[in-house]
Amino acid sequence: MLSYELSPMLHIAFVLKMIRQLIAQHPVSLSTQTLIHSDQGSHFTSVKFQYLVENNGLIQSMSRRGNCWDNAPQESFYGHMKDEIDLASCEDYEDVKKLIEEYMDYYNNERYQWNLAKLSPFQYYQFCTTNVYPLADIYSTPALPHIRTIEIEE
Repeated sequence: MLSYELSPMLHIAFVLKMIRQLIAQHPVSLSTQTLIHSDQGSHFTSVKFQYLVENNGLIQSMSRRGNCWDNAPQESFYGHMKDEIDLASCEDYEDVKKLIEEYMDYYNNERYQWNLAKLSPFQYYQFCTTNVYPLADIYSTPALPHIRTIEIEE
């Protein structure tokens, strides 16, 4: 997960902030082939969001209405997250925010994934940007992906 933002309210500002953070934190790895995939929520169909994405050379992609399969990787991520965290233990927004921040750190840095060349997402990101495979002494180096997709959810 290259960028995410939480908000207790559904204002467009937090979605725009997330895209700006993505662009600021990952300018070298973003390319004209980078997809920003979302559902068809009002944030992502807004002129402000579309302008920000387009003017930064990114490609916007949206799921078809009512078709969870278009966004299957993101739906799978949220399913795993909900299974692995205890939202019932949260008493307020700050508790939820802290729990999700801890999970995102764990997910990005410690949770190894078979589909990411047996690496954590951060290690896989490093592999994609440096072409140095950290498990080369154990496994043969896999091919690099050609298109990077960034999934976002309202």
